Amino acid sequence: MLLSDMIEAIIHDMLKENEGSAEFRRNDMAVKFGCVPSQINYVITSRFTPEKGYIVESRRGGGGFVKIRQIQFDKTSYIMHFVNAVGELIDYDTAKVFLTNLYNHDIITLREMRMIASITSDNVLKHAASPGSRAALRSAILKNAVLALIE
Repeated sequence: MLLSDMIEAIIHDMLKENEGSAEFRRNDMAVKFGCVPSQINYVITSRFTPEKGYIVESRRGGGGFVKIRQIQFDKTSYIMHFVNAVGELIDYDTAKVFLTNLYNHDIITLREMRMIASITSDNVLKHAASPGSRAALRSAILKNAVLALIE
């Protein structure tokens, strides 16, 4: 198991134990894993993002306090969060993360997730949009497809 995976697993355990909230100091976590604090930052910024349903509060100095909260939404609130978080531009990899989260929260089915991922892929959009406008088109398709499924 990679160091980043172990750090992520420990943070997930902390979230489970504390009802969706984890607080720790970067330096303490770095000492525990025998790494530099920037490795902890990497895990936090890459694996605990708003797209994945987390809010991170961070303070520098004094060892770097970090608080991570898992966002708990009902279905309607989750959809509104999704629409706002997608924004006006989105790349394909980020779109897939959003779709996976919608599936994991039982908002869409596996089949729906795969279909929307397919129609928002660069392979499809290259026929309808220039490389510079694909992110905007993808965003519009993604939001409208998900909203159509929940009406």
